[in-house]
Amino acid sequence: MRAKIRDTEIFFDVEGSALVVDGASICSKPVAFLIHGGPGADHTSFKPTFSTLSRKLQLVYFDHRGQGRSARGSKETYTLDNNVEDMEALRQHLGLEKIVVIGSSYGGMVALTYAVRYPQNVSHLIVIATAAHSGFLERAKEILASKGTEEQKVSVQRLWDGNFENEEQLRQYFQVLGPMYSLKYDPIKSGIAWQRNILSVDAINVAFGGFLRTYNILDQLHKITAPTLVIAGRYDWICAPEFSEEIAQAIPNADLRIFENSSHLIRADEPEALLDAIAGFLVYKH
Repeated sequence: MRAKIRDTEIFFDVEGSALVVDGASICSKPVAFLIHGGPGADHTSFKPTFSTLSRKLQLVYFDHRGQGRSARGSKETYTLDNNVEDMEALRQHLGLEKIVVIGSSYGGMVALTYAVRYPQNVSHLIVIATAAHSGFLERAKEILASKGTEEQKVSVQRLWDGNFENEEQLRQYFQVLGPMYSLKYDPIKSGIAWQRNILSVDAINVAFGGFLRTYNILDQLHKITAPTLVIAGRYDWICAPEFSEEIAQAIPNADLRIFENSSHLIRADEPEALLDAIAGFLVYKH
């Protein structure tokens, strides 16, 4: 499905019904927006892992502007600010009130910024393997210099410089760096997953070559009012766990969960435990 909002067209997909028959009554399920990372990837990275959450939530997946199945446009508009405003416009387009916000990696940055800007529209906030400021970049460079292979150190330079030339280079980057992103990296499964993704080199180049270098929302996180769960992977190289610790300390009454057997892709390394943590949080935090 597509929503023509603001100056673009956003692709979104819905999993799970909003209304459930329970004997003689009808129960309504909360709606959750799932915010994908990259930037430059698409929403399909959440599927099928997060599908089981549709038993308790109605899930709304969407692709950021210029990415996945959403409309392309001027790459100068592929900004975090527009991603946040597009998300709010989509919420309004769908006629929703408060939503559960779940963001992973770059999606977590969008989620945090949204929850700061629109705290009244967030019932619960869950951010996974993310950071609140650009300091994650220098820390990632240090970790890769210490633990990466020579091939990985060469490949990652395109990321730091924001100069991927085509989708094939971007796919190759994710496959070369795969063992850094996931402790359970499987080159065959990963190759299939990345072939399934619709990638956008403009989106990732604009982010890493530009606005992520000055990104900083840490001093605004106190404005977040929703119950918040902050999730990190102990061996995450690109959004190291200390950045999640910072987030949890800055948001009033936030819960922090560090997964001891995960890198950045917790959904690949410890999927069942991740879903259990999210489901449990939503049940017990009101």
